[in-house]
Amino acid sequence: MKLVRFGAAGDEKPGVIDEHGNLRDLSAYIEDITAQNLSDEKLSELSKINLNTLPILDKSTRLGACVSGVGKFICIGLNYADHAKEAGMEVPPEPVIFMKATSAICGPTDPILLPRGSVKTDWEVELAVVIGKKAKYVELEDAMSYVAGYAASNDISERTYQLEGSGHWTKGKSCDSFGPLGPYLVTKDEIPDPQNLSMWLSVNGQKMQDGSTSTMVYGVAFLVHYISQFMSLMPGDIISTGTPPGVGLGMTPPIYLKPGDIVTLGVEGLGEHNQTVIPE
Repeated sequence: MKLVRFGAAGDEKPGVIDEHGNLRDLSAYIEDITAQNLSDEKLSELSKINLNTLPILDKSTRLGACVSGVGKFICIGLNYADHAKEAGMEVPPEPVIFMKATSAICGPTDPILLPRGSVKTDWEVELAVVIGKKAKYVELEDAMSYVAGYAASNDISERTYQLEGSGHWTKGKSCDSFGPLGPYLVTKDEIPDPQNLSMWLSVNGQKMQDGSTSTMVYGVAFLVHYISQFMSLMPGDIISTGTPPGVGLGMTPPIYLKPGDIVTLGVEGLGEHNQTVIPE
């Protein structure tokens, strides 16, 4: 299934995309795409609904972030060797974990808000993993059973805040609008191999990133296993798994976003984002 949330920001309702690409209203069955609706049992129940009986909505309807009430937005740094190289950093001997504030989460077509005084706001297309049930001390061989599905994300980053001051990366990753997520939450049955998905990102029509999840250093199963050794992963938590090369920081000279820029991106099978950059 391709689950979505539609409507005005802060007032989204649950929806689903049918086999013909129609947006349909799912609110007769659930109130929202929340943690309690991400278990295998609930997703199986929803999959049995005859989608042809659901109201069709206009395709121009705004889509919000595909999950509501996210408890943790966990990001993995330097998880593609070629991206680490362009950033001038070593591939880490174990995953680099940092947090993005959940207040950064927004929809896949919502504008990117340039923070006041920002001159180094950058892009990062990523595969996001959505957790479906509580995961604690998970064995590697069982890790995928804790995944509800996947979404495309853009780990937008203000590099001055992230890298040039003291402290950790989180403050450069958490500005409002820096966590676009969606358009769909695609259930794991539709993505049999998350380690073989193409991904891309363009700015003003010029392709900047063109990669594949096959080049991840640490794959989805290992990340779920690894993170669960340090914290409980809860239903609705997001793991954004890192980005391939082609970010603005790695260009010679570096290129950063400015007002009026249009960022488009996609992950195979997970839909596309289209975001316009505006000053905050």
